[in-house]
This record gives sequence, C-alpha cells and structure tokens, in this order.
Amino acid sequence: MGVAIGLLIAIGSLFGGFAAMGGHLAVIWQPWEFVIIGGIAVGTYIIANPMSVVKDTGRATVEALTGAAPKRADYLELLGLLYALLRELRAKPRNEVEAHIDDPQSSEIFSNYPSVLKNPDLTLFVCDYVRLIIIGNARPHEIEALMDEEIATLRRDKLKPYSTLTMVSEALPALGIVAAVLGIVKAMGALDQSPELLGSYIGAALVGTFAGIFMSYAILAPLATKVKNTREKQCRVFVIVKQSLLAFMNGALPQIAVEHGRKAISSADRPTIDEVEAATIPGGAKGDAAQKEAA
Repeated sequence: MGVAIGLLIAIGSLFGGFAAMGGHLAVIWQPWEFVIIGGIAVGTYIIANPMSVVKDTGRATVEALTGAAPKRADYLELLGLLYALLRELRAKPRNEVEAHIDDPQSSEIFSNYPSVLKNPDLTLFVCDYVRLIIIGNARPHEIEALMDEEIATLRRDKLKPYSTLTMVSEALPALGIVAAVLGIVKAMGALDQSPELLGSYIGAALVGTFAGIFMSYAILAPLATKVKNTREKQCRVFVIVKQSLLAFMNGALPQIAVEHGRKAISSADRPTIDEVEAATIPGGAKGDAAQKEAA
C-alpha cells in the first residue's frame, strides 16, 4: 500500500505540476526513448549478473512490493518453536529430539509452527545448530563464530538484488543522456525542416534525460531501498535463533534463552514478554508438570 501511495504522489506531482505550468502532457510520451533507456538497462543488468541473481531480483522485488517481511506473529512462532525444542533437549534423551531435527517436515513440533517450515533456509539453520548441540562436542564460542559466518553469508546473498538494483539506478541518468544524444542526432538530420518540427525533435530528445533521472531517483532507487529493508528483516530471524541457542548452550533455561532471542527483534515488531509467554508457556507448563510428576 505504501508503494502504491508513494508512486501515486510522485507521478501525480510530476504530471500535475508539468500541466499546471502550461506543458503539454503528450510531449512526455516518447515510447522509443523509454525503450532505449529500459532496454540498455535490462541488457547490461543481465550481462553483469548470473541468472540466479536475476531471478532472485524478481523475487525480491515482489517481496518488497507485497511487504513479505516477518511480522509479529512470525516472530512469536519462531520463539515458540525454539522454546519447544529447547524444552525437549532438557527433558528428553537427545536421540528422541534428533528425530525432529532429521525430518522437520514430519515433526510434530515443527508442524505446530508452519511459518517456520515455509522458510527452508530458516528451518535448515535451526536444525543444523540444534544438531550440533545434540552432538555436544562444540563449544559455545565456536558455534557463535560459525553462526556469525553463516549469517553473514546469508545476508550477503539476500542483499545481492539490492546491490544490483542500486547499480542500475546509478546508471539510468547516463542512459538517459544516451537516449537524449540519439534524439539530438535525429534532430540534426532535420535542420532543413520547419522550426516546429525541429523543436518537437529536440523536445523528444530531452525527454530521454528527464526519463533517466526520474526512473533512477524516483522509482528504482526507492525500490532498491525497499528491497534492502525487506531482506534485512528476513535475515533478522537467524539472529534470533543464534541468540536463543547460544544462551541455552551457556546454561540458560529455555524461557530465558527465548528472551535472549526476543531482545534481538526490532522494537517496532518485538512482542512483549506476556505475548511470548502466552505463545510458549501453555505447552511448556504442561511439559514442566509432566517432568515434575516423572521426578
């Protein structure tokens, strides 16, 4: 919704202001200028990037436009999953917990948290490091270093569309000049024509410069920033997992470990302690009662 409103304001101000100062809107419609600028931009983008990045840029653009970033409910599900797994690690033999890690798609624990299962990277991240905890030979600081390296790699991969869109955005003003120069070349070939025709050719050429600058600063650069913000929010879930698991490895109880993860969430989206307890403690209280009876 924010993207649509922003574009409406920007384009409305552009055309409205131009019309208000006496300009003719039909003059701006120069489709071949847009074809030159857009075609060169797309062509050079494909040359500079592997096809996997090109496809991921399409996905990242859709995610940015639809706001496909984790919401408060997604964070609660992730914290709930972590709490359930950590309780299992404390209460049951580790070989029983390993069954959930080996096949998360069939796990009763993971099935209660579908938003986590829908994210293959996040599911794999959780399973890999819980498995390392089960093995029990790794030290917390070694696991932390490994997590930091993997998170940095994931972030670098997820932000490639942002980098490539920024590169194209920076090139668009120059491509607009290319289109304008071609328009001037066309106008120079009509110097023997009437001033009206020559003026229309020059005006059409200048539209290329305008189009390159407008598409760069008013469309593509904001879109790249939107992609960056969305992808960075998607990377935040891995930090939540990291903080929770490290706290558990350092001796924290499951509920305290989950609190470490909760603190890694942005304040605007961070659920309260009461919300986290409501999402985790009902199952946890039942499990704790069972443990006490067994004891």
